[in-house]
Formats: sequence, structure tokens, C-alpha cells
Amino acid sequence: MTEASAADARTIFFDGRSARRRHVTLVIGPVLEIVEEGTPLARWAWDDIRRADGHGRLRLKTLTGSNPLARLEIAAPGLARAVETRCPALDHGQGRGRTRQVLGWSAAACVSIVLLALYGIPFAADRITPLVPRSVEARLGDATDRQVRALLGGEACTRPQGQAALGQMVQALIDAGLPPEDDETVVDVVVLSSDVANAIALPGGRIYVFDGLLQKARTPDELAGVIAHEIGHVHHRDGLRMVIRAGSTSFVIGLLFGDVAGGAAIVTAADAVLNAAYSRDAETAADDFSAAAMTRLGRSPAAFGDLLVRVTGETGGHGTLLDSHPFGADRLARLAAAGTAAAGTATEGLALLSDADWQALKGICGGSSASGQPAPGPERQRLKNSDKPSGS
Repeated sequence: MTEASAADARTIFFDGRSARRRHVTLVIGPVLEIVEEGTPLARWAWDDIRRADGHGRLRLKTLTGSNPLARLEIAAPGLARAVETRCPALDHGQGRGRTRQVLGWSAAACVSIVLLALYGIPFAADRITPLVPRSVEARLGDATDRQVRALLGGEACTRPQGQAALGQMVQALIDAGLPPEDDETVVDVVVLSSDVANAIALPGGRIYVFDGLLQKARTPDELAGVIAHEIGHVHHRDGLRMVIRAGSTSFVIGLLFGDVAGGAAIVTAADAVLNAAYSRDAETAADDFSAAAMTRLGRSPAAFGDLLVRVTGETGGHGTLLDSHPFGADRLARLAAAGTAAAGTATEGLALLSDADWQALKGICGGSSASGQPAPGPERQRLKNSDKPSGS
């Protein structure tokens, strides 16, 4: 039996029950005996001793014993080597245990991020959206608009006759669609010189109609149905809700991987406006808004469905309005039913545009914008309920 010198005073034992540092003597024999001033404190079997985490000195623990939290620290190099040589399983399972722990925490973090993105952020966005002031939404819309314009690269079409016809149509849809008490929703519709058959609504009321979609529309009612649908998204603040979801998800993932400033969040949000699909509930509500507005104007809501069917047949729906506005048989049937229900009034309302105004609107781009540059921002043409003529 060998007894280690206690004069070193660098062998410390923690019993796991308190933070007291006990200066101990080690007795090396069939087992490792830990003694304080002649009083045995613990007896550790060599096979059960394992290395514990630590740097600069040998730190040990045991798999058995009265307290699994007990630790032994040996600073003297000679004594540490003597103990290590007698521990046959000193490092047994250490690598695998750490690997499993790292993999476990990583998997838990990934699952948490996925669950947060799928359920937590949408849940929070739905409740945050109504609380966001319109002024804040407008500023967010301006920031998103700059990114969207950078991604699209198209120019705003500004031919005066076309703009006048567009303003006439939009104002009629606002008057028919928005409830009289809504004096906060502001709408700004811009036609972009792009061949893509699409239309998008941004936070704050900016709506982009692509010239590719305008050219596929055969009647003012078809285009009006699309614009009314987008006004519905503006009224319900769906663009803001989508940007909050996309930006928050990007920010959370950025925190996980090092983008602590969240710089990519607004870019991701802008990309989401262009590419992400609205939920089924949001699409249904926007469809209902469009159908109600067209019915009040005495025009058929089914014209919107006719345009969507045409876009589907010509392009398969890829890179078009159908990417961001999922279109199925149920939506077509609902729009057709709304058109049938409004059949008695479909021809009673005045035409939204005269033939001359419709041709002017179809030619609003004319190959390029009047200035050769994108039109100014939100101040260009913003319409709302308060713009209604008196007596309307």
C-alpha cells in the first residue's frame, strides 16, 4: 500500500454536498482511499473512476459512491501519473458522451427553430399585425418596396392617359370595397413594365400590377377583379403579416448562425412578398372582398376567375400570379358561384372604363416609362375612402 504525502496540499476533494474544499491524502491500494486528517472520506474502485472536465490538473469522478457529484483534483504531476496508471477506464465513454450531448443539443435547437418558424412566429404575427400603427406599416412598406424594386428591376409605367384610367378604376374599387368607416387604408397602384403575369401587394398599400398580367386581361372587369383582390390583401394587412413572419424567421435563423444584426431580414421579407404564397384563409378573404366590390359595382366577380384560368392555361402558373396566389378548383367554383349570384346585376352597373380608357390603360407602359426612371415613391398616387366625391 502506498500513501501519498499530505504536505503537498494540492490534492483537493469536493464531497458533492457542499462547496467546501477539503485538502486530503490519497491512499493507493486495491482501491483509491481519500483521507482527511486520518479520517476516511471515500473509497473509489479503480474501474469506476472517470476523468471529469477540467484544465491544468487531473480531475476525477466516480460512477459509484454515495454522491455522484463528488470530485477529486490532483495537481501534483507525479501523484496524478500514479493514479492515472491505475485507472483502466479513465477515459471510457468520454468522446461518445460528449458527441451525443452536442448532437442532442444541436437537434433540439434545430427542432425548436422549425417549430418556432412553423407555429410560433405565425401565431405571433397574426396577433401583432393589428397592433402595428399604420404609420409604422407605411415605413416598413417603403423599406420593403426598395428591396422589391431592386429585385424586380422593372420601371413604373407613367403615361398620363393610362394613369388617369387606372386611377378611375382603382377609386371605383375602393369606394365599392372598403367599408365607410375605414379611413386608414391607403392604396397606391403602380403598373410595372415586366412581362411576368403577376400582381403583388406590399405593406402600407403599394400594389404592383405587372404589364404582363395587364396584357393578358381582355376586359376591364378581369383586371379590376385582380386589383380588387389585392386591395383586399391591403385592407386585411396580409402583406404586413407576411413580412413579419418572413423577417422574424430570417432574424431568428440569423441569430442562430451569426447574423446578429438581422441585416438579411428585410431582404428575406421582400423576397417573401414576391415568392411566398398567401394562406388559404387570406386568399379566401381577398376573393370575397373582390367579389363583394365587383358585385356592388354591378360587374361579374367571375371575370377574375376567367383571367386566372387563362393565365394557368398559357403558362402553367409558373412565375405568375398563381405562385403567390394559389388557385384551385374550389376557388374557381366559388368565384363562378359569385358571378352566378350576381348575374342579375352583372350588366346593370356602368362599365368601369370606356373603350378609349381601357386602351389607354393597356398602353400605359408603351415600351418604357415616360421618364425612363421608376416613378417616385408613395407620394405618387395614393387613394383612400376620404377621396370619395361628395354624395357618392
